[in-house]
Amino acid sequence: MLDSCRLSPLKWLAEEYHDLNGTQYDVLEESPTPLEFSRLVRVGRPVLIKESAIPEADDAAKWTKQWIANNMGDRQISVAVTPNGRADAVTRGPDNMLYFAEPFTQKMTMASFLETLSSGGQATESARSGEVHYLQSQNGNMFSATYFDMSGNEDPSEFEPLREYVPSEIPWCSDALDKSPDAVNLWIGDEKSITSIHSDPYENIYSVIRGAKHFTLLPPTEGWCLQVPNLTEPQPSAKTERRYPHATYNRSSASSELELVPSPSDTPLVRWSSVADPTAPGALPPEAHPIHITVKAGETLYLPAGWWHYVRQEGFTVAVNYWYDMEGRGMSWVWLNFLRGTEEPSLGNEEEPESGTAAVGLK
Repeated sequence: MLDSCRLSPLKWLAEEYHDLNGTQYDVLEESPTPLEFSRLVRVGRPVLIKESAIPEADDAAKWTKQWIANNMGDRQISVAVTPNGRADAVTRGPDNMLYFAEPFTQKMTMASFLETLSSGGQATESARSGEVHYLQSQNGNMFSATYFDMSGNEDPSEFEPLREYVPSEIPWCSDALDKSPDAVNLWIGDEKSITSIHSDPYENIYSVIRGAKHFTLLPPTEGWCLQVPNLTEPQPSAKTERRYPHATYNRSSASSELELVPSPSDTPLVRWSSVADPTAPGALPPEAHPIHITVKAGETLYLPAGWWHYVRQEGFTVAVNYWYDMEGRGMSWVWLNFLRGTEEPSLGNEEEPESGTAAVGLK
């Protein structure tokens, strides 16, 4: 115990948490009751549920590319486009500086978008163009908080024809938390799109309909491990995240290639993880204990608020997630902020990352 007390508080907390919890996670064969889920939220550990939150998700006739395209028709949708599959990620610009890069948003039909995606791991001719397309508009692209507003405000969605097939909320979750979702999001992509490691202040219910999602998770207590490993012995510090200048992919004309355009100098810096791929050899210190969970079609993951997650996809993937605001009262929010570091993160371009850590990627 004396040796542990000599360590920094963050490292001591991480060791204590791991000693008590290990890397185990619960697996439920069916959805929990509201009471059961409230207990899971109190524990705050990931749970794999062998049941979908989306009705008839296992119906082979539904949620195919053809079925989705037919339902959506000629409606224009917003699609994220990047040259590398890493939207909302730290990327090196043409000036050799690191930027937090947001994707170019392109309007197109669902059919045109789906043609850019691989099928079962096999790339189509359109998918070989070099650019990567991902439907990841977030912020309630299926249902936003406005939908549940009793004032009767309209809540338009680009995916209106698909709404009848996606519940606006999950009863056992809404009942347990005594609230409706803050956002319900549709995600469609393939293995070329990667979600960079990050954490969210939401209780996340993530249901996969097609394909599979491979999650690499770290508890909030191990956020300090997400520093670039350029020290002989990584030390718990405020280097979990760094601050990066903002930039957005754009193109000068409809036929030109994407280029990374830095935002105006007065744009606030973006706080983001400095580690690109936590699954790469040597990316994390020995003190880190990542948990790997694969969520297959017809399964649902409960991802507690504050957990760090890095996500890869397998082939053509369709998923829906429900974000419920975490409880801000009590100690939860205070603890999460403390675990992210009590000092302001350093500038991302002050300390260059090692080879293989220059780019990170989205959800």
